[in-house]
Amino acid sequence: MSSYQFPEDNELYDPEIVILTDDRDRSLECYVENFLEREDLIYLLLRPVDSPIVIIASEETTEDEDISEAVEIEEEIEIEQIFADAKAVIAELDLTLKYTAYTLTVTGELPPLEDDKIITLELDEDNQKETEELQFLAGFYNGDRKYNIYTPIAPLLFLARDNRAGQLTPVSREDRTIQLILEELLLEELE
Repeated sequence: MSSYQFPEDNELYDPEIVILTDDRDRSLECYVENFLEREDLIYLLLRPVDSPIVIIASEETTEDEDISEAVEIEEEIEIEQIFADAKAVIAELDLTLKYTAYTLTVTGELPPLEDDKIITLELDEDNQKETEELQFLAGFYNGDRKYNIYTPIAPLLFLARDNRAGQLTPVSREDRTIQLILEELLLEELE
């Protein structure tokens, strides 16, 4: 892990942990995995301190259907509606669900990986098929929908920009220049 030094006048930060804040003033503590200086900016590759989770919903299936349509819950209104139920079922695993910036997270020790609790999610990102492996944690019902809570097996990474005044801003990966910076950060991390 690379050591990232904040400006000396900023005593609140641990050099290895930073805080991302979203537009609703929610925060997400992240480890600094790597950083790269470009012109007057510093780009940081970040990994959440707590374990990220995703909630996937499916409609009740009938006998005629082989599989139900599964959808990742990303709308804040729906997350707020089911948050109390999700928090209660996660608490049964001695985990605490947190409504953090950019992703939901849990604190506590995750259960050990078991092959029969791992699913592969197929994603269609920019017309390219990608897969992501998720570990099942818990499930619950709310109305006619079944909700399953998973944690990604691969680490969730964020790219942020620091303006050297201690203000971090997440960076979209759409920009080609940013893609080159991200590739360089990831390659340095692997070395």
